[in-house]
Amino acid sequence: MNLADRYITVRRRTEQICSPLQTEDYVVQPVVDVSPPKWHIGHVTWFFETFILKPYFDGYKEYNPDYNYVFNSYYETVGNRVIRTDRGNLSRPTVAEIYAYRKYVDEAMTVFLSKEPSAEVKELLVLGFNHEEQHQELLYTDIKYILGHNPLFPAYDNTYISPKVKKVESGQFIQFPEGIYEIGFEGEGFCFDNELNRHKVYLNEFEISPNLVTNGEYLEFINDGGYHDFRHWHAEGWDWVKNNKVENPLYWHDIDGEWHYYTYNGLGAVNMDEPLCHISYYEAYAYAAWKGLRLPTEFEWEAASSKFAWGQRWEWTESSYLPYPGFTKAPGAIGEYNGKFMVNQKVLRGSSEVTPPGHSRNTYRNFFQTNLRWQFTGIRLAK
Repeated sequence: MNLADRYITVRRRTEQICSPLQTEDYVVQPVVDVSPPKWHIGHVTWFFETFILKPYFDGYKEYNPDYNYVFNSYYETVGNRVIRTDRGNLSRPTVAEIYAYRKYVDEAMTVFLSKEPSAEVKELLVLGFNHEEQHQELLYTDIKYILGHNPLFPAYDNTYISPKVKKVESGQFIQFPEGIYEIGFEGEGFCFDNELNRHKVYLNEFEISPNLVTNGEYLEFINDGGYHDFRHWHAEGWDWVKNNKVENPLYWHDIDGEWHYYTYNGLGAVNMDEPLCHISYYEAYAYAAWKGLRLPTEFEWEAASSKFAWGQRWEWTESSYLPYPGFTKAPGAIGEYNGKFMVNQKVLRGSSEVTPPGHSRNTYRNFFQTNLRWQFTGIRLAK
């Protein structure tokens, strides 16, 4: 697939994700971490306009100078921006105006890509594709949060089917010897800068589960008073539980003594055999402690990843999000992509059922703050 075709494919998928939405759904921002879908639509368009068309397409006329302020996310190099908490206050530009902006940029990009771009531009284009794919996953998770906090629990898509991964029935932990392991991206193709440089790490002997923790297994933790026993929690996690009155995973609801949860199909009974989803690092750590086990480090996870099925849930690890040896930030705004966030966050490995096709790698390093759980996060245990 050439660059022009890939551009069209990526852009169409974003619109397909939004196709079940009503106009009102595009505007809602229930919490700071969730952006309105229309903001995502505008932001990924702004990315191509700002980093491709404006600097490299001679004669290109910026669609609306105000949009740099509206749709810049966190790029200090590019200028001021609407603060994240105020994205939901943007009743204007309208959804129709943002789609018109998207169409304008797509038409300009089609003309621009009719000629072979330079190697520098190709690199930015591929980054732009991957950037939009990241926002496609965020669209899925943000839409779920928006509809899952609507009191009527409306379905996003009644035809949505969660992909299945066959469970290893024995559940026997996979053993790995102590030794030196190679970690990080290597080879041809795209990776984010935080996956570099490939380097050696020494790991002690460890074991890792072939399966993710299921809803039914986590319910045992709930029923055993796990959310009411400080012994399983970090002090900060215990404060989070008490201050927020947390007693179950996100989207779970106790209705007349039966557990239900919100999925893209609406509200229904919890499937006890499905992998657990939408939990914070605090909860993942507490569950592991309750089991007398632990979470794997990101290095253990990567070293072992060829031995188990992964891809249904982003898996919390016991690793802080830090640079690899020799990591350097790119100059300019692109250098703000990953490096500036390497503080106070935990690494998640794998991918999820809403990760775009072809966007996952066993070296991919996702990262979030320890209290967040609106992403498709789950648990794999180690010892």
